Amino acid sequence: MSKNKYEYINREISWLKFNARVLQEARDEKVPLLERLRFIGIFSNNLDEFFRVRYATVQRIVFAGKSGKKALYGMEARLLLEQITNIVIQQQTESLEIIREIQLRLEDHGIFVIKEHQVTASQGEFIRDYFTEVVSPALMTFMLDDLERFPHLKDKAAYLAVKLALDQEDANYDTKEGKENLFALIEIPDSIGRFVVLPKDKDGKEYIIVLDDLMRYCMDQIFSIFNYKEVSVHMIKITRDAALDIDNDFKKSFIEKISKSVYLRREGDPVRFVYDKTIDPDTLEFLMEKMQIDDTDSIIPGGRYHNRRDYMSFPTLGHKELAYESFKPLPVKGLDINGSIFKKIAKKDYLLYAPYQSFSYIIKFLREAALDPKVTSIKITIYRLSNVSHIASSLINAAKNGKAVTVQIELQARFDEANNIEYAEAMQEEGVNLIFGVPGLKVHCKTCLIERTEGGKKKRYGFISTGNFNESTAKIYTDYTLFTSNSDILKDLNKVFDFFEINYKVTRYKHLIVSPHYSRKRFSELIDIEIANKQKGKEAYIRIKVNSLTDYGMIDKLYQASNEGVKIDLIVRGMCCLIPGKKGMSENIKAISIVDKFLEHPRMYIFGNGGDPSVFISSSDWMRRNLDRRVEVTCPIFDNDIKQQLIDTFNICWADNVKARILNKDQDNTYIKNDLPENRSQLSLYDYFKNRLN
Repeated sequence: MSKNKYEYINREISWLKFNARVLQEARDEKVPLLERLRFIGIFSNNLDEFFRVRYATVQRIVFAGKSGKKALYGMEARLLLEQITNIVIQQQTESLEIIREIQLRLEDHGIFVIKEHQVTASQGEFIRDYFTEVVSPALMTFMLDDLERFPHLKDKAAYLAVKLALDQEDANYDTKEGKENLFALIEIPDSIGRFVVLPKDKDGKEYIIVLDDLMRYCMDQIFSIFNYKEVSVHMIKITRDAALDIDNDFKKSFIEKISKSVYLRREGDPVRFVYDKTIDPDTLEFLMEKMQIDDTDSIIPGGRYHNRRDYMSFPTLGHKELAYESFKPLPVKGLDINGSIFKKIAKKDYLLYAPYQSFSYIIKFLREAALDPKVTSIKITIYRLSNVSHIASSLINAAKNGKAVTVQIELQARFDEANNIEYAEAMQEEGVNLIFGVPGLKVHCKTCLIERTEGGKKKRYGFISTGNFNESTAKIYTDYTLFTSNSDILKDLNKVFDFFEINYKVTRYKHLIVSPHYSRKRFSELIDIEIANKQKGKEAYIRIKVNSLTDYGMIDKLYQASNEGVKIDLIVRGMCCLIPGKKGMSENIKAISIVDKFLEHPRMYIFGNGGDPSVFISSSDWMRRNLDRRVEVTCPIFDNDIKQQLIDTFNICWADNVKARILNKDQDNTYIKNDLPENRSQLSLYDYFKNRLN
């Protein structure tokens, strides 16, 4: 089959199919009820980010007057926007059905989510007091009729659109003008929890009211100065383009430029307008006219509530049986958390697989380095930090103890820019040497290099990870971290940090595969080796676990390998533009996706290599941005025990027959079902590492 006959799945549609897998978890009756609500929140949050980034990108192509066929791989941009909107409306409708069903099931457990018209007299007293003391001081209310300019609506915020039907004897307004209605917007404060727990009744039943409905109940308090006959209240929300526009003022520091662009992001063009489909037509018409929204924007009728990402923090009310059972992260065999990690790593490499094993080893490693008098320098790359970061405090501690601390911090980590700027400024004040990336490239690799003086000589230690050094997400994201003192690997890693300092010089690496200069070429070579081995009759296969597979060049190489008879197994959590199992193109390729309690985040590459497998962990997906526009590090695994651990973890995931879905041309997310013993891979992986301790 010639190259120009290869087929692909559109990237944006594939992403929506991934989010459909998240919605499947919310629908799954085997998933605990509160976890199902959490998946609704994840689904909603994902969708917000999709519109802020991917939809906005396609929309810019439309506004530029381009067809977008080349950029969008065969689909005209405007048609793609229409298809996206149709899919989103269908998914939103399904999500509303799921929420209603979950709430009915919660009632079986004595938990009731009530609306404003269901409030009892005693609950009303509590709500009035709560509104007065907590909600009212935080409200921002706009009387739209009186404003010359429509107020700026925040991205990600939700608003109540209010129509007051006036009593014609209202002395506050001139009724001679024929004004029958007043319109207002109330911003729902994000400083207050979205779900308000009401007192239990005498039978022990528990009640929750959504903040929006609590505000609806108190409309008479908000608009007490108006003599209105009737009030109608409906929610609206807009999503804005999240692109950063970084100016070229050389007088400003990079932090200043990013800070300004993050601030200006608030003014991004609207890309989605969502409204309660039961809204009064005249209210909707009024709002759209004032907001200058037309059919070039994505206008989506929705349900009564928006910003459903808040369901991620739905109160548990002590009902542990309605959530997933938590487990204690395991220790890493042979790596004593109370002893010196340096002494252990000096003898052999260790693999950490969070959250099955404790992320605290990474913090322990940095804290030990901060105190160790033999440590002279610490170099680390940071992409995302938790809001309260022990990683950052450990680095500051090291700087205060006289270590030369260098931090490459990515100020353009999407939606974490403000947090990273705050930490950058805090570390800079404490004497940490900061590097702000490479012009034109994001630094996405997750690495750390420590130099220690031993016997008058310099000895290197470090770790390379597939995930962020973020203790919060480490509880819910699965990721590998390799601790090593291997001089070959760390010599290459030191060259990566040299590249940050002197980035006009392209360095050669002996062992690490580094983007943007070498990853595409080296991965292609590894695929070619498998093709050559297959042609020679040797063992040949490729096994890949990534978040996304969208780069058409790498997909073509996999198609080529498949056509040569190389067996290829893919585990892709998110977007997958490759079409598996198509005769004459990809019949030797199988692909699955796993969505479960934890977010599958590690990247791993296994090449058969004629019977001596080559195994790599990586920060890089096979997306164009990772291969060509970011600094990424892919690390070979030399330790045979760790190599086998990684192969075993891939095999466990590949054999999942509970949470794994088949990826095919239709991307219909069919679950894998077979007669084998039940294998829910995330539970099996915990058992695997637990058994290794024996």
